[in-house]
Order: sequence, then structure tokens, then C-alpha cells
Amino acid sequence: MGNRGRSRDYRDVDGILILDKPIGCSSNQALQQVRKLYQARKAGHCGSLDPLASGVLPVCLGEATKFSSYLLGANKTYRATCRLGETTTTGDAEGEVLECRPVQVDKTQISQCFAQFVGEIEQIPPMYSALKHQGKPLYQLAREGKEVERKPRQVTIYRLELLSFSADCLSFEVSCSKGTYIRTLAEDIGALLGCGAHLTALRRTTVDAFVEQDAVTLEQLQLLEQQGRHQLDDILLPVTTALTQFPELTLNASSSLEICQGKRIHLGASGLVGLCRLMTDEGRFIGLGKVDPDGELAAKRLMNTAR
Repeated sequence: MGNRGRSRDYRDVDGILILDKPIGCSSNQALQQVRKLYQARKAGHCGSLDPLASGVLPVCLGEATKFSSYLLGANKTYRATCRLGETTTTGDAEGEVLECRPVQVDKTQISQCFAQFVGEIEQIPPMYSALKHQGKPLYQLAREGKEVERKPRQVTIYRLELLSFSADCLSFEVSCSKGTYIRTLAEDIGALLGCGAHLTALRRTTVDAFVEQDAVTLEQLQLLEQQGRHQLDDILLPVTTALTQFPELTLNASSSLEICQGKRIHLGASGLVGLCRLMTDEGRFIGLGKVDPDGELAAKRLMNTAR
């Protein structure tokens, strides 16, 4: 998440933008451009993409930032290309070549290799990552020539499909859980094939239910901004689009007020347990609530209704 710089010209604007992040800039740089175009007082992105990568980057504005964690934890899909026969210091094309090996693999071997990665697997996070060690990002330590021990992480690969293969170039599509490093996956595929590999291109095509067809480019946003800021606001998605996995609970006026005042409400035998989207009987979203096994509802995260 990011939120730097304040100005009296900045405004309260709420919603979710599905940005098509371009290659060559960091996720935070893209976020700041979006925030400036919208003049949004508060903004944050959901799930970083490396400068090398492009694709779906949900940007939460205003009150939507309160619920961004549910997108940060979402499943994702990527299209990736890697070069076989070469390993690099960073695991991608931005690093220096460490080793070159001959490539002697066929599609059958690749299919057998891919099958080994589907399901729950362990990954060791790369040194060139934003994870921190004693308060310092790993990539800073890596640039200083230092390497520290990283604990393996449990991630899930739901689908791994070969898209194309020729000579030393391999492309695949992968659907995976949060926390999956595609650079590491490319390196591990190369290691299992016995020739080594590094990532050369990466595009994120989905985050949860958001797909690349929904995404807008920075250039498209700039054109809309020239037509008037209302054009930008019109393409924002409601905050609730990040919360469709939770059932909806409609509250009457008095119950809505009590929840917003921090009171608990006994629902009785509603059949609901766990998180739910709270809506007024007028169809206005007021936040997330949580129902305990005894049928008591309490606010979990509420929209700001004061403005």
C-alpha cells in the first residue's frame, strides 16, 4: 500500500481501479501516477508487480483501502516466459548471467516437470524481493552482495499449463495462491529440467475476479482526465467488488445505526456465520461485519459514513 504527499487540492474519492501496469515502472510509481490523476487523498495498490512485469494491478482509492487486504490475499494468474539454459543473479532478465548449460529437453519432459509443481509446494523467496530481514529489504542486501537464510514458504499452484516451447524459450500460464514468486517457479522448473532457467517476461492476467480485459492503461486514464475528472470517476468499481466472496446481509435503518455506533446485534437463527457484507435496506454498503456462532453480529471494518 502507498500514500505519500498531501495537498489541499486532493479529494475524497472511493472505489477500485483495475490498472494495466506497464513494463518499466514499479507498482508504487504506477500508483502515484493514478493517485495524481484522480487527486485522491488516499490510495494503495493490491499486490506488487516487478518493473519487468505488466498487467492487472488493482488500485484502491479512499475507503476502498480499508478492504485491500482481501485482494492482497487473492489468487492470481500469470503468463510467463523464461529462457532455458541460463541462470541469473536475480532470477530474471535484469540480473547477470551466472551459468550457461545446454538445453536438451522435449515437451514430454516439460509436461512431466510441470506436474511436479501442481498442488502445495514450498518456495524459498528470492534474495531480490521486498521481504525484509532485520528491517531491511532483501533486495538491498542482495545489491550489497549479501545473502541471508530465507525460510521456505508454502504456496499452492492450482494450474500450470505449457503455452509454447521452442529451442531455449518456454512460455506457460500459471494460476496460484498469494505469495507465489513466479521468478522462483521459473528457476525451479529450470533446475528440475537440469538446464537452469530465468524469467524473461511476465504478465499478470487475473487477480481474483478481476481480469486483464477490465484493466485500463495509464495512457487511457490520461485521456479520460483531459475530458474531465468525472470521466475518471465513472470507471471506478464499487468497493464491494473486492468482497464478493462474502454473503450479503441487509440491515434496517435502526440496525445500521447501531452497527455504525459500535453496538452488537443479535440476529437469531440467520444461518450466517463469519464475515458478511453489510448493506442498508436502501442498498448502501456500510462495511464488513462478523457473525459469531451464537448469531451475534459485530462490525469488522466500516465505511466512513460521516462525510
